[in-house]
Amino acid sequence: MQELDLFALKEEKRVTTPYGPPSSALSCGTFCGVECVLINRHGDGHRVMPTSINYRANVYALKEEGCSHVIATTACGSLKEEIVPGHFVIIDQFIDRTTKRQSTFYDGQPGSLNGICHIPMKQPFCEKLRNILVASCIQENITCHASGTTVTLEGPRFSSYAESHLFRSWGASVVNMTTVPEVILANEMGLLYAAVAMVTDYDCWRDDHESVSVENVLKVMNENREKAIKILCACVKMAAEQEWDVEVNDAKQVAQSSVML
Repeated sequence: MQELDLFALKEEKRVTTPYGPPSSALSCGTFCGVECVLINRHGDGHRVMPTSINYRANVYALKEEGCSHVIATTACGSLKEEIVPGHFVIIDQFIDRTTKRQSTFYDGQPGSLNGICHIPMKQPFCEKLRNILVASCIQENITCHASGTTVTLEGPRFSSYAESHLFRSWGASVVNMTTVPEVILANEMGLLYAAVAMVTDYDCWRDDHESVSVENVLKVMNENREKAIKILCACVKMAAEQEWDVEVNDAKQVAQSSVML
């Protein structure tokens, strides 16, 4: 973003949290004229694998910095023929296939938040923010799918052929490695969360199409980088023009009422 002169950096902050350090410094500044905080989920140079990302520290740090919204990007593989590599999906549901990640701030450990949080997940993504992402895609004439379920794998490996077909039988739209537990933790913090999934491949279910590989994923991501930034810029501008008091207060109340002390 800085390379395209869309992000004006004011300050980089190295912070710590009760859950350890975030993946990267917090880059505080303006993105397309709107005050924002950027964090690199995979760390500098994409060196942190999905399992090892400190999701709790990342989300906690954003909350402590005063953020109320989180707009995430995620690479994904398509599980449906009509969701073509190069398209974008504004996901609205997830299926959790992770096994090794801390998915709550309330884990009973010293320094963690007190209690047990039974956060509801019927609607994990902020509908209003999702609609703005869809509108941003339409404004920028970028093909997107307005809803979809992602299966989040533990990774870092890709799906097996059998798994890919299983996920298709469940009706899932895409498969990725980072939405869970990030969206859960954002809800626990009372943050409004939405994600734009960038489709890079057809996973490995199509016999008539090359299976997912790092080379192909990076190729499509590089091709789509400018499109993704256009979507985010439009979304941030639109979101800044909206009133959010009701949504922010509702999210905070849900988070607070979900904790049993």
